[in-house]
Amino acid sequence: MLEDLLKKGGLAVNIAVLLKQTPDTESVIRIAGDGKSIVTDDLKWIINPYDEFAVEVALRLKEKHGGSVVIVSWGPQRVVESIRTALAMGADSGVLIDDEALEGSDSLGVAKALAAAVQELNPDIVLCGSRAVDYDEGQRGAMVAELLGWPHLALGVAVDSDGSKVQIDRPIEGGKVAAEADLPAVATLGGSHAVWNPRYASLPGIMKAKKKPLANKKLADLGVDPSECGAGAAKIRVTALEMPPERAAGRIINGDLDTAGKARELVRALHEEAKVI
Repeated sequence: MLEDLLKKGGLAVNIAVLLKQTPDTESVIRIAGDGKSIVTDDLKWIINPYDEFAVEVALRLKEKHGGSVVIVSWGPQRVVESIRTALAMGADSGVLIDDEALEGSDSLGVAKALAAAVQELNPDIVLCGSRAVDYDEGQRGAMVAELLGWPHLALGVAVDSDGSKVQIDRPIEGGKVAAEADLPAVATLGGSHAVWNPRYASLPGIMKAKKKPLANKKLADLGVDPSECGAGAAKIRVTALEMPPERAAGRIINGDLDTAGKARELVRALHEEAKVI
């Protein structure tokens, strides 16, 4: 089914990509003084890698079928950089929900704001990563779909649409599942076994991105009651963050021994000291 659709064009589809900005996966994470958050002053911020994959999928669908791609994100003004990166990749416009009332929101509070923004945009398909690399909750796409009353296709690694339905392939043990839903719909993208890799932003794309429309929205602009978001409305709260325990230093078997002696000493250490054999 999906292979046949990939061979032919279809009706144009308008796509919204829900994009989260996360710390670079190579960043050194430090716990803040409150013990419940991280120090953000010196972090490098990037597009959540799973959402970057969703951007690429959206652009492939646009190139094949026509339509438009709008990026929807939330957070402070630093998030503009990530939206502009997606615009430089080829997306058409962006929306940033920048409202202090969202600070401290759990996934549900954020999903309410995103769902309201999606309703205003009225796309055919909403795409986002199945998870984010910071808190790894995997709730955003499913919650937005539920709030919108739209079907949700999860963990896709290949996506297509004929303008009336959206189809995904999802890997399972020993094979794959092909699933489809009527539009409008939400599809979340998994990272492993992906058929497309995110493109790099070209220099012409970066220059064009500076002129593409990017709207800043408040919750009131979207018809969302601020009391439904933020720390006060959160159903889930972070009570503590802890760094993993430090590992003990590795041990090197005596270099003066011959190969047989090293093997005997290694077996002895594993049996008597580490007690793993």
